[in-house]
Amino acid sequence: MIKVKSTLWLLTILLLASPLLYGENLPDKWYTGTIQPKALELQQVGDSLHIQMLYDFDKIKVSSNHSIELIPVLIAGNHQMELPGISLKGRNNYQNLKRKLALMSTLERDLYQSEAPYHILKGYGATGKEQVRYSLVIPFESWMKDARLDIKKEVMGCCKPGKLLSTLPLFSTIALEQFSIPYQVIPHISYVQPQVEPIKKREMACEAFLDFVVSKTDIKPDYMNNPVELEKIASMLAEVKSDTTISIRGISVIGYASPEGSFLFNRQLSEGRAKALVNYLLPRFSFSKELYKVEYGGENWAGVRKMVAESDMAEKEGILHIIDNIPASINYSTNTSRKKSLMLYKQGEPYRYMLHEYYPHLRKAICKIEYDVQNFNIEQAKIQLHSRPQDLSLNEIYQVALTYENGSPEFIELFETAVRIFPEDEVANLNAASAALSHGDTVLAEEYLKKTKIAVPEYENTVGVLHLLKGEYKQAEVHLNKAAESGLRQACLNLEELAKRRDNIRTISKQNH
Repeated sequence: MIKVKSTLWLLTILLLASPLLYGENLPDKWYTGTIQPKALELQQVGDSLHIQMLYDFDKIKVSSNHSIELIPVLIAGNHQMELPGISLKGRNNYQNLKRKLALMSTLERDLYQSEAPYHILKGYGATGKEQVRYSLVIPFESWMKDARLDIKKEVMGCCKPGKLLSTLPLFSTIALEQFSIPYQVIPHISYVQPQVEPIKKREMACEAFLDFVVSKTDIKPDYMNNPVELEKIASMLAEVKSDTTISIRGISVIGYASPEGSFLFNRQLSEGRAKALVNYLLPRFSFSKELYKVEYGGENWAGVRKMVAESDMAEKEGILHIIDNIPASINYSTNTSRKKSLMLYKQGEPYRYMLHEYYPHLRKAICKIEYDVQNFNIEQAKIQLHSRPQDLSLNEIYQVALTYENGSPEFIELFETAVRIFPEDEVANLNAASAALSHGDTVLAEEYLKKTKIAVPEYENTVGVLHLLKGEYKQAEVHLNKAAESGLRQACLNLEELAKRRDNIRTISKQNH
């Protein structure tokens, strides 16, 4: 926290506008979703001006050929200064920028970077909330002591000037002699060291959609799309074969059938085709025959549902209702089944369409390799991170993280890598939540914390920091006290931060009254 002498002018937060100015009521022509900037800091420190804001974006979708520009503007009298903005780009607009950058010379790229936005986001594909923390330090000029800061929102299209959509006043100026600024909490983050994996058991799998002659089980390598599908499996086997750090425990070939015809016939056909794939692979790789195992995966109803759900079939909802609510097995008392219900639905027209368009793609085989991986030292683990990070353990990734400065981008990135590799692991999710909080991302931290509730002091500290940063001080105190009682140093420091924030709130409250 930077302390400012009383002789300095202080610019501090005054949130003036209603969220409705940036809400969902804007024209669908340009974008949908919610954009909400939050004021954090506008403060003179010596000969510099410190600016901090937090942007919350929720389910943003920008028109493909346009971008939404959020431009901070300092204004005082006749003075006006635009600062680097946030750019939310539609799909085509974003791809056009990528192509433009790829074709730039070094000189052109340097010029672009000098005028580039503060941050560029994809304004498409978002399914939830996202945050961007805006932090900027610029030289302080005398006219700025009376300045306010607005956020201009403009829409821009290809080769067209920006069109102003709205302006949001975010900050006004207040002198230090009159008011104190809100105390900015400094969170103290804790991490859990994962346990060592004595034996690192892993698996990898590859799907192959092989084409067979009707009712046949022998593989024709040159038939239809088989060359491409067989190459996928061969490449995976060749990769593990050449890796000296791996010991293979087993190779499973699982056959799936499309759900037309009888259950018994589908089972025989699928098992026969899976065995055919094993027989195809045996002479091509020097793996022992005992490593291979053939399994029957069943009628591929999951594949049917996925294809229907992603389609634009006119009767999609009715088909999905049958798949989700009628059992696949025959009910002999009512003489009903999922398959029969689909065949009768709408005179069987949707079923005939699926039979022709979808069912041929459901007859797949999955080749799954189960293997053990050797343990790595730190230097080996760093190399492995760039080649096969999935073969590292959580503890190995943690040990690599410790070689970087706590809170550095490299340090944080490793915890994000760990949770991508182990998305359901509670320790990975807890550490990823802590990493997110280290740069103020409470939304992402909450998502990670939904997947963990470990009875360790670090969990209580992380939840306490989350509440502290959200301004939920009573809840923060409960969790931080639990962690502090276990002797966790970071929790004690966070309780001190909580006390400072509460004292600051009381001081501001007295001044306002």
